[in-house]
Amino acid sequence: MKAVVYSAPTEFEVTDIPDPVPGPGEIRFRVELAGVCGTDLHVHDGTFFAEFPLTPGHEPVGIVDAIGEGVEGFEIGQRIVATGVGGCGECENCRRGKRLLCTSLTALGVTGPGGFAEYMIAPARWCFDASDLDPEQAVLAEPTACAIHGVERLAPRPGSSALVIGAGPTGLILAQLLAHGNAATVTVAAPSAHKLELAARFGADEVVRIGRDGSGYDELRRIAPNGFDIVVDATGAASVTQRALGHVRDGGTLLVYGVTDPSDTVEFSPFDVYRREITITGSFAQIDSFPAALAALRSGRVATEGLISHVFAIEDFEQALSTLRSDPTAHKVVIRP
Repeated sequence: MKAVVYSAPTEFEVTDIPDPVPGPGEIRFRVELAGVCGTDLHVHDGTFFAEFPLTPGHEPVGIVDAIGEGVEGFEIGQRIVATGVGGCGECENCRRGKRLLCTSLTALGVTGPGGFAEYMIAPARWCFDASDLDPEQAVLAEPTACAIHGVERLAPRPGSSALVIGAGPTGLILAQLLAHGNAATVTVAAPSAHKLELAARFGADEVVRIGRDGSGYDELRRIAPNGFDIVVDATGAASVTQRALGHVRDGGTLLVYGVTDPSDTVEFSPFDVYRREITITGSFAQIDSFPAALAALRSGRVATEGLISHVFAIEDFEQALSTLRSDPTAHKVVIRP
């Protein structure tokens, strides 16, 4: 089969490797689509706890092709999605119910072979039926699951005002989940006009165009002079995190959701956080949110039409990365092996 194979950070080739064979408890599926996201850029650079050699791709949807011994509840030809994230079950964090914070966390596409390949293997316990979804919907199951975990971290109170900075796929999914949850109003701010148009179509109450130079933030002051109960930074840019804290209402919460470089830092006033009782929290990924994500996609609570902007063949993986990194028209980029 053809697969993207990294030998080391930034060093990869699209090459032929043997088809994987499912072992006991495993499922092999033919990958229909695999999403490319900002995490894959970090994996490319060798961060985000990636282990090499590696075939990345942690957002796959595919058709069951072979079933290992002892697997029940799946059949050949069934469309599935795979979560790919698991804890060891034995470390201190796992034993206290914090499996996502496992000190030996495994993630298909990050620590083991993922979906940028014609075929992929996953433990059956990590696979979920998606036969009633189109592949263009199902490929967004993993981003939706991560967004659901983010909302769980926020636990918004009824009547909250929310600001989501960043209108990438996960930012827009988060905005939809907040709008359909306890938030009374949801504002989305981003530099891209066409992404903001999509945010408005998905139900954002206000959209604000901001610049990477800090322009546009005054408009957020007009909308919420005293700040927002919830501010989500879904950009992965430390400079945005720096500005976002100033838009949190007294007693409000800042959720750091985007993936920055590990070396990035942000300055803030401890007294300001103390005096205004600001909560700063993070949302890393997900580990048990796939059932809820699939339910949200099935019900239409999370709309996906228009999110996918670019589809590349596996041979064009380098172009897919370049598009995600630098093309201002890019939204959700996917690989079709």
